[in-house]
Amino acid sequence: MTHVATGDSARVIAITGATGFVGSTLVDLAVARGHHVRALTRRPQPDRPGLTWIAGALDRRDALAELVDGADAVIHVAGAVNARDRAGFAAANIAGTEAVAAAAREAGIARFVHVSSLSAREPGISDYGWSKAGAETAVMAGGLDWIIVRPPAIYGPRDTEMLEMFRLAARGLALLPPGGRLSVIHVGDLAELLLALATAGRDYCGRIYEPDDGRPNGWSHRGFARALGKAVGRSVATLAMPAWALRLAARGDRLVRRGRAKLTLDRAAYFCHPDWVARADRRPPADLWRARIDTQRGLGDTAKWYRAQGWL
Repeated sequence: MTHVATGDSARVIAITGATGFVGSTLVDLAVARGHHVRALTRRPQPDRPGLTWIAGALDRRDALAELVDGADAVIHVAGAVNARDRAGFAAANIAGTEAVAAAAREAGIARFVHVSSLSAREPGISDYGWSKAGAETAVMAGGLDWIIVRPPAIYGPRDTEMLEMFRLAARGLALLPPGGRLSVIHVGDLAELLLALATAGRDYCGRIYEPDDGRPNGWSHRGFARALGKAVGRSVATLAMPAWALRLAARGDRLVRRGRAKLTLDRAAYFCHPDWVARADRRPPADLWRARIDTQRGLGDTAKWYRAQGWL
């Protein structure tokens, strides 16, 4: 029997990556909306009403089968943004996606919402982008009612990837890539979109969406840096770094933090690309979703959350 999610009928939603930044926000929203969530986890988690934790990982077929059992839709959030090499990205992002899609197909679950990245548009720039493009190919070949979402830079409470940018801004400094523009989205707005797509009709399937905060043509790097400064209450000095300097900084980060390095050579290559702006023709339909959180306000709220946690 095939399970098809339509309208508000999807009451059981399987989510991967549920303990991460985006996934945990999505779980909170889905449970608050009255859905029952089945969520994959590597480590024991506290019990919560409306949430069933499934012990396992993307490379465990038995855990994935248990995860999707009885679900109306699957939202695949899990993936690696950092890996030692191309093989590491392939294992997490391509093989992992293939495994989740296969589990959904075998369970007869049609609706499959896949969280990709704008980097998939440019698979030749970075191993990360190459792996996200490969994951998209796997989803489209999976025989499912698939929907692919390519978020731009995601920010919000619980995020650790953009935390260092906030910390630098709090010191009055912003180190920028060479020229270019980017789009951003608040994690709360992204979670709203993912949940809407998991429960929407089939008219939205077979499409790739690129959501953002609604700002036409995105942000310049300097403009976003100044917005970060305003969020933390500081005027920031902006310094655009040439590509060679970013690569040198990435090597230094690897020497100092080794496997915990945030600025890898792969990520430096990604940062240097001039166009990470969401395409207007791939914006989700306004009758389904639109961004609600003003970015300046969202950045300010994120800074307050960081401070409350002692992170900033």
